[in-house]
Amino acid sequence: MMKNMIYRFALVSAALISTLACVQEEKVAFEVDTDQIEVGPDGGVEIVGISSGDRWRATVQVPWITVSPANGSGSVECSIIVDSALTATAREAVVRIENQVTGDRKDFKVTQQGFEYQIVPDEKTMALASYASLSDRKFNVTVRTNVPFKVVIPDDSKKWLSCEMPLAGLDENDPKDKKKIDEWWNSKLDRGGRPRNISIPFEWGVNFNPEDRSAVVKFNPVDPAMTPSIKDDLTISQDAADEIEIGVKGDSLAIIAIHQALGCWTELDTSEKMEFWDGVEVWQSGENKGRVKRVEFYMFGTKEGIPFQIKYLNAAEEIYIYGNTNTFLLSLDPGEHICELVNLRKLTIGAYGLSTLPDSFKKLRNLEYLDISSNNFQKVPEVLTPENFPKLTALIMNSCVRNTIYDLSNTNKTGFGGLFEESDVDEAGKKSFPKRLLMWDNLDTLRLSVNYLEGTIPDLTDDTAFPKWTAEEVNACDTLPSVLIGLPKVLPDTDLFAINLNRLHGNIPDWLLYHPKLDLWYPTSLVFMQEGKTSYGQSAGFENEPANMDYYYEHYRNKKYNPANIKSEDNEYEE
Repeated sequence: MMKNMIYRFALVSAALISTLACVQEEKVAFEVDTDQIEVGPDGGVEIVGISSGDRWRATVQVPWITVSPANGSGSVECSIIVDSALTATAREAVVRIENQVTGDRKDFKVTQQGFEYQIVPDEKTMALASYASLSDRKFNVTVRTNVPFKVVIPDDSKKWLSCEMPLAGLDENDPKDKKKIDEWWNSKLDRGGRPRNISIPFEWGVNFNPEDRSAVVKFNPVDPAMTPSIKDDLTISQDAADEIEIGVKGDSLAIIAIHQALGCWTELDTSEKMEFWDGVEVWQSGENKGRVKRVEFYMFGTKEGIPFQIKYLNAAEEIYIYGNTNTFLLSLDPGEHICELVNLRKLTIGAYGLSTLPDSFKKLRNLEYLDISSNNFQKVPEVLTPENFPKLTALIMNSCVRNTIYDLSNTNKTGFGGLFEESDVDEAGKKSFPKRLLMWDNLDTLRLSVNYLEGTIPDLTDDTAFPKWTAEEVNACDTLPSVLIGLPKVLPDTDLFAINLNRLHGNIPDWLLYHPKLDLWYPTSLVFMQEGKTSYGQSAGFENEPANMDYYYEHYRNKKYNPANIKSEDNEYEE
């Protein structure tokens, strides 16, 4: 009996404890410890406490919020993971926690701020040296932005600082260009309002001046309505040029710097005095004793004009620069600095890649000899005139061609050099040899061989710009024949006139056939010989090209350059 009572008491106690436990569990309130979360545009993780005695589940209707864990039983802490924003405006969503036993729901709101419009370079300042080689004069700036922008460089800094973005040169007011601009930015800002890093390439030039300089580069939105809340400029400063003193020491430093800047293949033996350097000649006496009189720079590789240190060689009377790599690919200007050498008498800038000469080139008015052969000139530069160069006696522009083109009428190439644009063109569209060159009476040497000059050689008989040989001056000189009387006096003092291997055709005019110095010009090879076809399909070559010089010596009987032409004492010539 006693045992049964004890057993029953135990059962009742167990039932009571079970009942009390259930009552205790039901007292755990179903709660969430927040009703709102605010997150910045970069996103992040927020912790939310869930209190529950039952199973529960979290749901959210947007992809940019993740709840972890998303379901469970009892009280836990959940991570609310928010992605970074995609827009410049705020966005909201509701996270719902549902009791799966009772069906109760607890909602809380997640608010995320949008990214502010921003254009922020990773550097606010940039310091540049005064000089570096061309390949090193570049840098990139990373700009964090969610706004299409354009780079604005001050006008007074554009000579030495440039930005080569893919959009450079496009006009945003042109519909086609505007479409390209929009497509480019859409590809870069592919995450909506989320800022992206854009790499902006810059190039800078050498500072030739003795003062520091700087530029404030701005990054302005393409659309003025998208005003950035966060925006920085980039300040770029550059050191002043190293000063070189004029004198013997300055000359040596200048030559070393030019060698380095051009990328010359040869090395200078700087352990020796400058006067023993290869290609250097110095003055042996006078006020410039020891300074550079003549200097050569050859076999090099550059994509720029002549280095600015050339201006310090102001005692030189001759400078020879020849032999750039990939010359035919280049379109260079020698630059302003060589134009300061006003005492130069002889200048060669050959196979450099020149296509223009600056107007300041006329400062070199003491030049007597100019060789700019093997460059890429489409025409003789306008600055080259007798008025600008009154002392010039030799102008040499041989082989100024980028490409060898036999038939100019059967090519799609343009800009191939060879003085192709130099020909005169009359009202009927017919081309002829440029008269402005034939009027340069001071020249004793004019060499234009191996180019693309095309058309005829003008007769000039009726051209009043050219004086005529008179009977008085012919009779006063026993070497001049009467056949000259009445013919135009063209380049009368020129000792060498070379126009061979161009695209000239038609008849050789009498002024050329009977020119007093024709026999000195090696006419068979350096004047009469032409090749190829013109741009209008005409075969080059003269219709009346003489077979030999017999006709010439029949008139110039007192010339002894070809005694074999003389048949007898009575000066009868062989046929």
